[in-house]
Amino acid sequence: MSYIAGVDIGNSTTEVCVGEVTKNGNLTFLTSASCPTTGTKGTVENVHSVKNALKMAMSRIGRETSDLDLVRLNEAAPVIGDTAMETLTETVITDSSMIGHNPSTPAGVGQAVGEILLIENISRAVPGTPYILAASADHSYEEIAAVINQYGASPETVDTPDGGIDIVGIILQADEAVLVENRIHRKVPIIDEVRRIDRLQDGVPAAIEVALPGQTIRMLSNPYGIATLLGLSPEETRTVTPIAKSLIGKRSAVVLKTPGGNIHENVLPAGEIYFHGDKSLTINLDEGAEKIMDAMAQAGDIRDISGQPDTNVGNMLSRIRTGMSELDKSTEADIRITDILAVDTLAPVLISGALAGETCLEKAVGIAAMVKTQKLPMQEIADRLKHDLETEVKVAGVEAVMASLGALTTPGTKLPLAILDMGGGSTDAAVIFEDGHVNLTHQAGAGELVSMLIQTELGLSDRHIAEQIKKYPLAKVESLFHMRMENGQMTFVDESIDPRFFGRVVLLTEDGMIRIEEEIPMEKIVQVRRDAKRKVFVTNAFRALRKVAPEQNLRNISTVVLVGGSAEDFEIPEMLMEAFTDYRIVCGRGNIRGSEGPRNAVATGLVLSYLGERGGQS
Repeated sequence: MSYIAGVDIGNSTTEVCVGEVTKNGNLTFLTSASCPTTGTKGTVENVHSVKNALKMAMSRIGRETSDLDLVRLNEAAPVIGDTAMETLTETVITDSSMIGHNPSTPAGVGQAVGEILLIENISRAVPGTPYILAASADHSYEEIAAVINQYGASPETVDTPDGGIDIVGIILQADEAVLVENRIHRKVPIIDEVRRIDRLQDGVPAAIEVALPGQTIRMLSNPYGIATLLGLSPEETRTVTPIAKSLIGKRSAVVLKTPGGNIHENVLPAGEIYFHGDKSLTINLDEGAEKIMDAMAQAGDIRDISGQPDTNVGNMLSRIRTGMSELDKSTEADIRITDILAVDTLAPVLISGALAGETCLEKAVGIAAMVKTQKLPMQEIADRLKHDLETEVKVAGVEAVMASLGALTTPGTKLPLAILDMGGGSTDAAVIFEDGHVNLTHQAGAGELVSMLIQTELGLSDRHIAEQIKKYPLAKVESLFHMRMENGQMTFVDESIDPRFFGRVVLLTEDGMIRIEEEIPMEKIVQVRRDAKRKVFVTNAFRALRKVAPEQNLRNISTVVLVGGSAEDFEIPEMLMEAFTDYRIVCGRGNIRGSEGPRNAVATGLVLSYLGERGGQS
């Protein structure tokens, strides 16, 4: 009797399956376990997560890892994802700045044009000159209102020579716009929550705009509107275009005219990608993801992919090579990028000099890259485990083949069978035919690229919340006793919802609600999440299946089993089922060994392949 463990090292999760093989070759599956992968997939750092997962699995059957007779590892190819910005322009504004955030409580309504006037210098103001007053959080709302009422012109005296200072708008650092508005005699547009108000300078021409509730600004989100209010030249109008773009959809904004038109652009070219395959092809990143993927398909079998030096894509691919060489100690010349998945996206780019973290959406290309070395470091991992566990460790099989064997334990499946193994960093596909022949492919792009796209397009500072958005459905808490789900359904609860969630967008997890801190509409989050999944998983599914069945076509593949961590997603399998409708393909989540769901396919296949090598039966 022997205990055999199959270990699947994934980009995100390491999974283990343990089986018992008798002397006459009968196999009984005993247990399984999983834990987060330590380090980059395919590197020696994986040893820690393998040992943890094995210890967890053996403890469930009352055994120690020393009882194992053989550990079988998959051949893990590392995948690294990164982004390359397309035609990225950074606009730097010096000696001045721009405000274009979206505070929850602006006050007043309308547009105003005037010179910036710090409240400390109000005694220096000249009557008859329009001013936009700026006040830091050092001044209370009562003090600000009192100063405005004392020095400012009233509605009746604003046009008279000695009627007071013409204050046409107000900028506040604190969240007090409504409190100030309620105490001043003349109603003007007011915006608040401007963190870097200390950057404002007296005498700088500025335009301010506050829209009605439920509406967005119109003049300052239009470069010609800014030109109209601030009297810009055609050249100046062109340079403020990124500012106008960043203000689209905002309820309030201020734009300051830089003294002397001191604006310059720093442009880093997007660059060209070089495919080295059966054919050598070049494609510019500006062409977009679709043409990049077409060029890679035309190049045939890819030996390596590189980028133009000193460009966005060149620097990105160089970072990937450097990062991989540091992980497995290979020279950069021994590291090859053998596959990429490119998808179009929009990335918020910080505008230098901004007062409240303002960004401008720029076109970008998200890229996941498959990185391979001359010799995968799996044998080094196996040697380390053999030393630590004092048991036999063998690198046993290719992921896609092992996943196919594991998928066959799903009830209701038979040969021929196609599988899609969708993990964190890669998508594997295989077709196993009735004669045992297997076609397989290993491609870049899966769950981690989806998380990267979600984080990028929504401008999230925390990668973890992007992961959560990918995994869970959304709802908007509209009262303490009901919420509106992302599909429009209204859900009522018996016990009141925590007041912290009132009016906020939340994620519905197994452990309760998670509040989305950013002020992003639920509908936008849902759209970005679904678009990211379609761009990655649907695109990669068709790309992979076309590779494993080139002599046939998709219509001759009748059965597809989805396995891997991403197959557990609450909407990806349904997306794929819908996408395959036109091809009459039966597609659904696997249920490995009738109990594991879509997970553990590779680990189960590694145990089964041992049995196959011995000629046993389960």
